[in-house]
Amino acid sequence: MVLKDKTALITGGSRGIGKAVATAFLREGARVMLASRSVEELKGAQAEFEKTYGKGRVLTFLADVSKEADVKKLVSETAKAFGKIDILVNAAGIYGPIGPSEQVDFEKWKNTFEVNVFGTFKVLQEVLPYMMKAKKGKVVNFSGGGDGPFPRFSAYNSSKVAVVRLSETLAAEMRGYAIDINAIAPGPVNTAFLDEALAAGEAAVGKERYQALLKQKADGGVPPEKTAELCVFLASAASDGLSGKFLSVVWDDWKKWDKKEIEKIMAGERFALRRRKE
Repeated sequence: MVLKDKTALITGGSRGIGKAVATAFLREGARVMLASRSVEELKGAQAEFEKTYGKGRVLTFLADVSKEADVKKLVSETAKAFGKIDILVNAAGIYGPIGPSEQVDFEKWKNTFEVNVFGTFKVLQEVLPYMMKAKKGKVVNFSGGGDGPFPRFSAYNSSKVAVVRLSETLAAEMRGYAIDINAIAPGPVNTAFLDEALAAGEAAVGKERYQALLKQKADGGVPPEKTAELCVFLASAASDGLSGKFLSVVWDDWKKWDKKEIEKIMAGERFALRRRKE
């Protein structure tokens, strides 16, 4: 119960990875506010969680993070209901247009940033004052798969890299407040995103990528529970002091990190989005 008496706000928390994170947080003793754009998914998730954890541990809120008014109300209602916000997980995101960059719809390309970057930032902007007042907090932002260039997914990949730099920047701004802000790359998880990419078809995705996605679908991909485990670590006291880093669920051996290792990491340039000095 490493998150006992903690309160968490999870955007995109009604399905996929966000829901897996909510499950792990509840298991570890937290109270959770789930935000999503789908009424039905929120109702389903709440009913499912209440069967296991009873009423009161999980609340839901219908919100589109790309809309400022929705975000303001979401955060204020979360603070009002729980009295505090200890943890924020920005899991809400979209793929955006898929296809050759010279052909995709520019408005849809921009909308991807509205959700993935501007939405993430606005939630942070509303939540951070509560954490600053408490002089403590944990934030987990979601980047993409973490495997470099992602041809034909330029809106998604570019926006998710922006989230990493945003996380580093805000982590630096929050020094002195004991607020840890990190970005994570879940890896190839089989979610609705995968189905969306396959539905776009080989012509849009590209033959090589399409075949890789089919294989991922067949193999099962990275279990969302692995991402949830990393989120629990980053939301708990075990990761105190680790901030401004970009971590991979698949590649990084974070389970072996103790406080001494975290101090070493923070003293260097590992897990940062930057070109190393030559």
